[in-house]
Amino acid sequence: MRLSLLFVPLLFIIMVASSCKKGHQLVPDNDAPYYGDVHTVVVKNYINRLYIDLIGREPLNVEMDADLQYLRDNELSLDARSAIATRLQSDTAWIDGDSSYFIAYYHRMYDLFKVRLIEGASNGEINQRLGILYNGYLVDSLNGNTLGMAEKQIRIDKYEALLASEFEYRDGSIGISEVHARMIDNGIYDFINMNSFNFINATFNDLYFRYPTQHEFNIAFGIIEYNQSDVLFGKPAQTKEEYIDVVTSNREFYEGLIIWAFNTLLQRDPGTDEVFNLMQDFYYDHDFQKLQRYIVIGDEYANFK
Repeated sequence: MRLSLLFVPLLFIIMVASSCKKGHQLVPDNDAPYYGDVHTVVVKNYINRLYIDLIGREPLNVEMDADLQYLRDNELSLDARSAIATRLQSDTAWIDGDSSYFIAYYHRMYDLFKVRLIEGASNGEINQRLGILYNGYLVDSLNGNTLGMAEKQIRIDKYEALLASEFEYRDGSIGISEVHARMIDNGIYDFINMNSFNFINATFNDLYFRYPTQHEFNIAFGIIEYNQSDVLFGKPAQTKEEYIDVVTSNREFYEGLIIWAFNTLLQRDPGTDEVFNLMQDFYYDHDFQKLQRYIVIGDEYANFK
């Protein structure tokens, strides 16, 4: 009996002592990632994909060699990947054929926004529509049709604003919300989604990846079709233009951008936790470029797993 009584405190002392040696404990599966065995072909594929997704073209041989060496020198670190992505998004140095990465990046984004919302309509098509409106405006002016002139001027202004969105988004005078508002407030989007029924369903599906509830639809229809004053997503609206402002500035709009970014870059929807975590910053800073970098520096996108 004495032996067992002595054994218990001794065992307790041993357990306490061993538990204090935390500095020597190893946490399973917590090692820093090792990228030394990532094949060069995989790294080149990553660089190639990065260029195509961010500036719409493959890297030149000199660009590929320089970026490959840079990534290898920095052991394929997240910081090194982020540096390349940031350069493609923001470097204003002259590049033959592109003017700069900065200009190429924002032109790429403008084209992707058009693909998302107006079936990739070219600037040539937009300018063709503008030409028809200019001629119609001149005819109305010669005939003294002031109502016709006013109606055409509104349509002209919307197309011109659409064309200008590429440059104004690039120079920071408008944000990503306004770009999307212009993409759905023009004759091309109206033609694709004729009548209020289709327009409402299209804006919800295009921006939020879902259709409106019956309650949301009824409110939106009253605003657009009858100019009824109502509240949607906690904001008042009474006209189609005000409706467009509401649907491109609420929280779900920015969640939709996260979904769209994951779809275009990873070909999958983000998880609920991913949306929640990213929205902590994105809803307030509206920094789409930072959102893209978060995705493109990850091992899933790079295929370095």
